[in-house]
Amino acid sequence: MKKFDFAKLKEMNDLDFEQIATWPFEIKTVVAVFIAIVVSGISYFGIISPKLPLWDQAEAKEAELKMQFQAKYRLAANLSAYKEQLAKIEEDFSSMLKSLPTRNETPGLLDDITYVGTSSGLTFRLLNWEKEIPKEFYTELPIRIEVSGRYHNFGEFVSKVAELPRIVTMHDFEVQSDQDGLRLRLLAKTYRTATNDQEESK
Repeated sequence: MKKFDFAKLKEMNDLDFEQIATWPFEIKTVVAVFIAIVVSGISYFGIISPKLPLWDQAEAKEAELKMQFQAKYRLAANLSAYKEQLAKIEEDFSSMLKSLPTRNETPGLLDDITYVGTSSGLTFRLLNWEKEIPKEFYTELPIRIEVSGRYHNFGEFVSKVAELPRIVTMHDFEVQSDQDGLRLRLLAKTYRTATNDQEESK
């Protein structure tokens, strides 16, 4: 291997560019390195650097796609479990729908409430349907109730209403004392689905 002579670099000021072939090895090496550095700098700042943001975007997109793939893989791996869960939800929802009274059953619901009230030792002062309240997917059916009795009678009544085969919720409890003892006022609500209304109108 030829030894690099740094003393030859002193001749750079006297070089003739038309005689490149006769330049000393050391000068050719320095010039080649300089040209390589210049070309590399121009390539980096002119070609590579403007594309670096695109590279970052591509890496971010790759990471996002990997996360999406992992999520879809987990979903596919648990697909059978999700199907079983969905079937259970549909079954529970269907069961709940069956617990909602139809239009033909709502009059009988008042009879059921009257029965559980009197069997709980209460005296009815008021039991009336109020105006129906249409919602997006169902109709709300409010029932205004006023009964008199004792505290433990009220508790027994509420418990028995909750056990009725049709869904009835209770709201706005108000207990007052009067000459006959205690009086309970409340608003009960049951619900009818739009599906029930459509089937009954056929």
